Amino acid sequence: MTVLPHSLLLPPETQTERGAALHMLKSCTAFGTRGILVCGHSFRKSGRLDALLDNRPAAADVHTWIHPGGEPTLQQLDDLLAFAREHTPDWVAAVGGGSVIDIAKACAGLLHAPKSSAAYHDGASIPASSVPFMVAPTTAGTGSEATIVSVLTNTETGVKKSIRHPSFMAHHVILDADLLTGCPKEIVAASGMDALTQAIESYCSRGATWLTDTLALQAVALIHDSLPRVFAGDTEKQEVLLTGSYLAGVALSHARLGIVHGLAHPLGARYKAPHGLACAICLPHALAFNRDAIPGKYDRLSHIVEMDAAAYAHAMCARLGLQSPFAGQALEGKDAIVAETLASGSTKANPREVTPDDAALLLHQLFDSEPNP
Repeated sequence: MTVLPHSLLLPPETQTERGAALHMLKSCTAFGTRGILVCGHSFRKSGRLDALLDNRPAAADVHTWIHPGGEPTLQQLDDLLAFAREHTPDWVAAVGGGSVIDIAKACAGLLHAPKSSAAYHDGASIPASSVPFMVAPTTAGTGSEATIVSVLTNTETGVKKSIRHPSFMAHHVILDADLLTGCPKEIVAASGMDALTQAIESYCSRGATWLTDTLALQAVALIHDSLPRVFAGDTEKQEVLLTGSYLAGVALSHARLGIVHGLAHPLGARYKAPHGLACAICLPHALAFNRDAIPGKYDRLSHIVEMDAAAYAHAMCARLGLQSPFAGQALEGKDAIVAETLASGSTKANPREVTPDDAALLLHQLFDSEPNP
């Protein structure tokens, strides 16, 4: 097995410390006094935004943009880009979940880009960005703080896919477990299953290396240990879960993913399913589909979670109260979903080749199953 990825790209600085996020603006102003801070409504309502701004250096000129909610879209990105270009920031920072991070990351990456966001979403070559990006995640799930990827939906076409560039990598990541306190249980569950899915898929990916396998397996072990306990209210395990999510992000960034994400993007866009929930429901089916293609790795995963890996994924969904948004619904636009799934880079990295018939069968399994996991 290859030891290292062809190109290894990591955040230059990652800080793991409770309470550190409240002082992040001091780090941001090392890149200039003018900045854009992106966060969600819950961060503002909790009073944490005010606390963060109260700790900014006296010379800092910080303008705040509140993400409107939901999965990130090109329209939201365009709104943020217009806001940012009005204020000519030296840097962009994000404090929030995956949607907040992805939209802020894309803003920093495309702030001075000449073409429209839609053009880059359609595949135009992205120029390098010189705008520093700083991030503190408030959920343990997407791993977006450790990747060069921003996943966006074009609401006009219904297409959900990623844009990416090495210059999108965050300059400074803060893993502050205090930010997970107060996170709704349903978000803990869905985002945690997203992190677990990413750890498993990057481990099984065709692009896996010794390094990504090591990181991914550690992520699986950490998430397995901490997710149910954080879901139950155990604050002492928050840092463990946040670390697992971060390691999964590093692994996926260098190994790619698999059929779960190939399915989750088109299904999430069409059925308005949160990304983490879509991944959670797809995971047991994907593990069963891939089992014979990765016997050694499948056994290793099963050993870590102390039961059959596919059965474990199914049981974890039930334990966390996650119900399928697809089961019992009409499967509409199957051919288009299959085509989008097969075109996905994630599907191409799946350890077992996925044919149109395979993708269609997986879809029928998702839609024909019982409503409860």
